[in-house]
Amino acid sequence: MALNNPMPMGPWKITVYDQEYFQGRRMEFTASCQNIMECGMENIRSLKVECGAWVGYEHSSFCGQQFVLEKGDYPRFEAYSGSNSYRIERMISFRPICCANHKDSRMTIYDNENMMGRQFELCDDYPSLQAMGWMNNEVGSMHIQSGAFVCYQYPGYRGHQYIMECDCHGGEYKCYREFGSHAQTPQIQSIRRIQH
Repeated sequence: MALNNPMPMGPWKITVYDQEYFQGRRMEFTASCQNIMECGMENIRSLKVECGAWVGYEHSSFCGQQFVLEKGDYPRFEAYSGSNSYRIERMISFRPICCANHKDSRMTIYDNENMMGRQFELCDDYPSLQAMGWMNNEVGSMHIQSGAFVCYQYPGYRGHQYIMECDCHGGEYKCYREFGSHAQTPQIQSIRRIQH
């Protein structure tokens, strides 16, 4: 049975399959699932996002590598795992990104932890922070004023993904350890707004 967290009613719908190419056992969700294994599936091998933006996780209880899931079809794990620095073939938990608002997304990145040092405000997509003038390949901290972003370890939207939301941590990510349970470095080199 799926574990649902209380959240505002919204237009969220995701259909998951236990086999690639939308085959095998199928389940629909309109709210969070902390552990797909409790629903009788061992893993999610393909999925369709019909409404809203979602974030998937490698492990139960929203832990491990994160995957941004925007509207569309994902026939195999490569379609959602992107270009990670290590191969991931599992997604066990997922939840809607309630604050995703592509047109009104704003964040500020900082050189140092605790919102200190040089800063830069972002409200668009940046395939390379260095190309826009950010002199470092790391981001010490960030504040999400509105919307949600996905930050990537490397330029060109590659590497580990970190989902940053205005309604998590009060929008404040004071150090890289708050970027996600899998974050081991403050290296972020590309950022984009999450589509909803």
